[in-house]
Amino acid sequence: MSIVNITFPDGAIKSFQSGISAMEIAKQLSNSLAKKIISCKVNGEVWDTTRPIITDSSIQLLTWNEADAQKTFWHSSAHLLAEALEILYPGVKFGIGPAIEKGFYYDVDLGDNVISSNDFANIEKKMKELAARNVTFDRKEVSKADAIAYFTEKKDEYKLELLEGLKDGEITFYTQGNFTDLCRGPHIPDTGAIKSIKLLKIAGAYWKGDEKRKQLTRIYGITFPNQQELDDYLVFLEEAQNEITAS
Repeated sequence: MSIVNITFPDGAIKSFQSGISAMEIAKQLSNSLAKKIISCKVNGEVWDTTRPIITDSSIQLLTWNEADAQKTFWHSSAHLLAEALEILYPGVKFGIGPAIEKGFYYDVDLGDNVISSNDFANIEKKMKELAARNVTFDRKEVSKADAIAYFTEKKDEYKLELLEGLKDGEITFYTQGNFTDLCRGPHIPDTGAIKSIKLLKIAGAYWKGDEKRKQLTRIYGITFPNQQELDDYLVFLEEAQNEITAS
């Protein structure tokens, strides 16, 4: 088994077997640290903590208070939202679902269905049920032909359009539970980290920002690893809104 040299932020260099992941490195350093890491940086690029490292690399283990970790957390939460929607609204089709500065959104085509804020509680309930399964986010490299076949069978023209600009060797799928998405990642280790969930608002969004294309439903949300942070954030939003109203 070959060896890789891993350089840590403090300049220390340690040797490990090739193929080790950031999560495995964290566990060797400290079990408590391993429970806290959300994602990692390998040679400056944000990765899943489960992705194998096969060359000499620099590494930074990312925990919740770091912006890149939060972005990973919220991106994974967007996938959780999509999985819940697919269960509650069969036939839903998906555009894009990125993390944003605070939280995430997913653009979806609901077909004949309509969602309002009155539906948020039911969707949040399903997301919490799915998160509690504590399933992993699994990354898989996929050929373009296989990716096209998958989304053709699923009849999701938005993902097929996104595939048009991609080539073999740069396409990855991520799966959690029964939901699979076209995605570059990275993602958190498992859904169990998502403890508190709040959907915030709905807006219309033209596909690819083109007003000549179909208008999709954009659902915004935010999640946290504990309830207190969500409660504090909602208080912050309320106070900010009160200041706007008073001005």
